[in-house]
Amino acid sequence: MREYARTPEETCARIKEVRAKAIEHARQARKLAAERRELMQSLINDGLSQFDIARELGVTRQAI
Repeated sequence: MREYARTPEETCARIKEVRAKAIEHARQARKLAAERRELMQSLINDGLSQFDIARELGVTRQAI
């Protein structure tokens, strides 16, 4: 996705746009990770084991 006809000012502006998107992406990832932890904790509180959750999600128990 290279574009060669940019001025230095346009390139700097694009860098700022990409940085802003990356920051928002990281913010959303943290939010979703927290929700995922809460949901897994609710399953554990309901009596499911880490093994059961891992098997259902197709991941290792350590991932839980």
